[in-house]
Amino acid sequence: MPFVTGPLPQRLKLIHGFGSVAFGVKDSGFSFFLLLYYNQVLGMDAGMVSLALVLALLVDAVVDPVLGALSDRTYTRWGRRLPWLYAAPIPLAIVWVMLWSPPTGEAPSWWGLFGIAVVVRILLSACEVPSVSLVPEITSDYDDRTTLFRYRFLSGWTGGLLMMVMAYYVFMPTPEALLQRDGYMIYGIFGAALIVISVVGSAWGQHQLVAHLPEVKPTPLTFRGIFGEIIEAFSERAFLIWGLGALAAYVSQGMTFSISNYVNLFVWQFNGLALKLYPVVLFFSVIVMFFIVGPLHRRYGKPKSASWSAIAAMVVGLTPYVLFLAGAWPQPGGTASTALFYLFLFFANMLGVVTMISATSMIAEIVEAFEERQGRRAEGAFYAGNWFVQKCATGVGIFLTGQIVAAAGLASDVKQGSVPAEVLEHIILYYGGAAVVLALFAAYWLGRFPIGREEHEARVRALDLAARGDIDGGTMVP
Repeated sequence: MPFVTGPLPQRLKLIHGFGSVAFGVKDSGFSFFLLLYYNQVLGMDAGMVSLALVLALLVDAVVDPVLGALSDRTYTRWGRRLPWLYAAPIPLAIVWVMLWSPPTGEAPSWWGLFGIAVVVRILLSACEVPSVSLVPEITSDYDDRTTLFRYRFLSGWTGGLLMMVMAYYVFMPTPEALLQRDGYMIYGIFGAALIVISVVGSAWGQHQLVAHLPEVKPTPLTFRGIFGEIIEAFSERAFLIWGLGALAAYVSQGMTFSISNYVNLFVWQFNGLALKLYPVVLFFSVIVMFFIVGPLHRRYGKPKSASWSAIAAMVVGLTPYVLFLAGAWPQPGGTASTALFYLFLFFANMLGVVTMISATSMIAEIVEAFEERQGRRAEGAFYAGNWFVQKCATGVGIFLTGQIVAAAGLASDVKQGSVPAEVLEHIILYYGGAAVVLALFAAYWLGRFPIGREEHEARVRALDLAARGDIDGGTMVP
């Protein structure tokens, strides 16, 4: 039975979503600043930096599902999830600071960067997987789950945009400061504090609701059993279809975010004021998303909302680059260029986040489909898979950006306004081609997600009747 059977209290929506601020801190750092920092500031090769980050992602391919399975099997008086949320954020905060201020004061070795990236990812999984796994435990309602994910996304974006505001307004307030190391250490310390406050605060706020012994005591723990359960869960047809679409969508988003500082500085030639407005535009686009995604799901369902939004976001987002290459764009660096670009960015980001929240919300419905066939729940295993896919948004996205920058021939010490035109053209063409392929792939598979509202609600009724002993009172959905 879910923890809440009636309407969700507003306080619960807010405090549950607050835990996702930590993910926003990580995502903003990895997606917007990390590659630029290690490449343009510390002088490491962009291709090698992106390679280290994507290989760290491969470690996650093994560790994340294990963490999810361990979370599912945790059996304490505080429930399955809270012990992880209290234990992981402090060590995560420590390594987060180290990421932005290497102990030697200089660029680490390739292996040093790889090692700290692995530790950051593992500890972040230990926070996010248990937190997001609470969603299907809190409620089984199709729309209330979307509501919880709306608050998670709003909080995650708020955390990420707060980091961007602090970076552009306080820590690195000019284009020149972005290319110097001084502000990045304070950026790391501020982010570490925000991570601890959000994860521990959210856990404490939900403590009274979820802190009790799980209804079913898990079988003795064996690693063979864990990997067997992981393989079993990941063989769920709905999860495989979702994974193909979500992987492409998240990678596309990660690539777009990680290349943004490059194109903002060198293609659009933003000045200090334009950089400061960037997080403001993103924030208002997310606010609009918060109010439209619910009605979209009620009218069209999650699969259609995700599919069509992915295509629309790609078309709107790439339009400025097409006009730029065609010579039909205002002079970069001017007020007209910046204002017009932000208009396109507002709608492209809004639609992109609709895709993300629709895709993530689909996971909750897979939990009951798996329970129907296997007789047990596996929220942690499925959300570990979801978390791995989201990390691809930064890992593979940063890798693609690194390869694009390297292939285009952008020098590591280049100044704003001095990049050759052919280099900018290559960056745009490589980025645009990858964005089109990823968007179409994501739209195709997300639109084919097999669980709709009616199927989910029928399944929940049948499982509830079965749990009450009324086996003949409902019909399972095949």
